[in-house]
Amino acid sequence: MNRTILTSAALLLTAALASSQVKLGEKVPNFSAIDQDGDTWQLKKNLKSAKYLVLYFYPVAFTGGCTAQACSYRDQKGDLEAVGAQVAGISGDSPVTLKMFANEYRLNFTLLSDQTGDIADLFGVPRNEGGHIEKEIGGKTWDLERGTTIQRWTFILDRKGTLIYKDAEVDAAGDSNRVVDFLSTL
Repeated sequence: MNRTILTSAALLLTAALASSQVKLGEKVPNFSAIDQDGDTWQLKKNLKSAKYLVLYFYPVAFTGGCTAQACSYRDQKGDLEAVGAQVAGISGDSPVTLKMFANEYRLNFTLLSDQTGDIADLFGVPRNEGGHIEKEIGGKTWDLERGTTIQRWTFILDRKGTLIYKDAEVDAAGDSNRVVDFLSTL
């Protein structure tokens, strides 16, 4: 009986979460997050600064795939700007970790901290518990903690905040190419 109750509760929770997730063609509700500089970043304000806003979710700063993905967005900044896109990366890492990540790899776009997973939940991006990694930066070993581990998904919003693109099967190193290719068709 307890198992039946737990199973029913889990199904109801899953259904509730699924109904609150933004779907293609829908407007994304305004949200805010802390960026790598400790400043509050708001969706509503940033939609005005470019024709398209690319939001890419990634698991953990300083790991192989996440670093490759971030560096590919960095290296394609000109191509992204040419198609009218601004980029923001989102992870469960702390703003301090994001600042170190941005500095270490000379990232030229915004990184947002989603330590509670609320933004990932809004977009329906699966996530797991947080954790930490040890990373040597500048000759010092750092213990970098994150509140949650978010899966790698990418979204594009138009200037009105409408979700026009969703990729739940992201190839880390090729993600920025796919985004540029998609936006080039619009």
